[in-house]
Amino acid sequence: MTTSELSQLKPLPEDWDSALAVVAHPDDMEYGTAAAVARWTAQGKTVRYLLATRGEAGIDSMDPVTTATVRAAEQRAACQAVGVTDLEFLDHPDGTIHDVMRLRREIAAAIRRHRPDVVIGTSHREIFGPGIFNMADHRVVGLATLDAVRDAANRWVFTDLTGPDGAALPPWSGVKFTAVAGSGQPSHAVDVSDHLDAGVASLSAHRAYLEGLGPEAPDPAQMLRMFAGFAADRFGGIPCCAFEVIGLPFQMPGDSGDGEAATVDRTSDAVGRDQSQR
Repeated sequence: MTTSELSQLKPLPEDWDSALAVVAHPDDMEYGTAAAVARWTAQGKTVRYLLATRGEAGIDSMDPVTTATVRAAEQRAACQAVGVTDLEFLDHPDGTIHDVMRLRREIAAAIRRHRPDVVIGTSHREIFGPGIFNMADHRVVGLATLDAVRDAANRWVFTDLTGPDGAALPPWSGVKFTAVAGSGQPSHAVDVSDHLDAGVASLSAHRAYLEGLGPEAPDPAQMLRMFAGFAADRFGGIPCCAFEVIGLPFQMPGDSGDGEAATVDRTSDAVGRDQSQR
C-alpha cells in the first residue's frame, strides 16, 4: 500500500440504525458534524444528542443563568434543523467539567438505555487543528465517552444503574465503533455535499452565541463549506466530515479484506465479552 493510499480517508460505515452523540457544549455538533447527522437522519437513522453542559459560560456579555436557558433553546432548534428529536443535558459546569467518574457513569447509563449501534464523540486529543490547543471540556468529555463505551459493555461496572422505570440497565456491548469528530488524526469520512445547507441551518440556530462572538465572527455558511473542504483532497474531492474511528477491527496493511490477514477485533462487543469473563 502506497503512502498516498494510506493517507486517503475511508468511507465511514453506514450499516447501522442508531447513534448517540456525546459532546460538551451546545454548538459542538454544529461545527461540521451536524451535516453528517442530517445525512443519517435523511436515511432513516435515529441520532440522539447527549450534552455534558448547557454552555452557560459561552457568552461573555450574558450572565450564565440566562445563557444556559438561551443556549439550551438554541440547541433544540439546531437539533430540529437536522432531524434530531432526542436531546438531553447532563448539567456539568461549563468550562470546568471535573467529575469524570460521574460523567462516565452518566454516559454509560445513556448507552445502556438507548443501546446505540454507533457513538459519536468529540476529540479527546490535545491538539485541535494546526497549532490549536483543544479546550479542557472537549478533552474530558471525549475521553470519558471512549471509556464509557467500554464501561457500558461491562456488566460489573456501574452495576447499580437503572432506567426510568427503576429496572436495572443491562450491559450494552452493541456499539460497533466510536466516530470522533474534530480529530487531527481522521481515518474515515462522510459525504456531506447534499446536506451542507441543513448543517448551516443547524449552526445558524445558535443566534445569540454567534452574535456574542462579535462582528468579526465568520459566516456560518462560508465556514462550514470551508470545513467540509479541509479533508476533501483525501476523500476523492468530495466535501466531507472527517472522523477518527475507534473500535473497528484493525486491518493490517496489504490485507485484501478476505479474512486471511491477521486482524485485532477492537469492537466494544469483544471488549464486553473479554471483561465479563475475567
